[in-house]
Amino acid sequence: MNHYTDVLKKYAVFSGRARRQEYWMFFLFNMAAAIILMILDGVLGTYPLLVGLYVLATFVPSLAVTVRRLHDLGKSGAWYFIAFVPFIGGIWLLVLTATAGQPQPNQYGADPKAYAA
Repeated sequence: MNHYTDVLKKYAVFSGRARRQEYWMFFLFNMAAAIILMILDGVLGTYPLLVGLYVLATFVPSLAVTVRRLHDLGKSGAWYFIAFVPFIGGIWLLVLTATAGQPQPNQYGADPKAYAA
């Protein structure tokens, strides 16, 4: 849960690096919240109001943590746009976000694992 709140605290911070754990825990909690809100929307008959508001509110932090995750790999945040390539773009972004980051400092900052230890 801390990873989720930490990402929300860095609402629009696109600089620095994000560990795989931070990215995937945020992704997990984000998806769980969206699913719960979809169910709640269905029960209340307000679909897609609640889930739409939630997705809108978490779009910028999701984008920011993805850019920081790409920075951990030593790649520019512009690599995010690879997801828009038909068929393979989303898969390639998935592979990138699942890849281990650079253990040494890079142009985007120090290794975030060094701070966690």
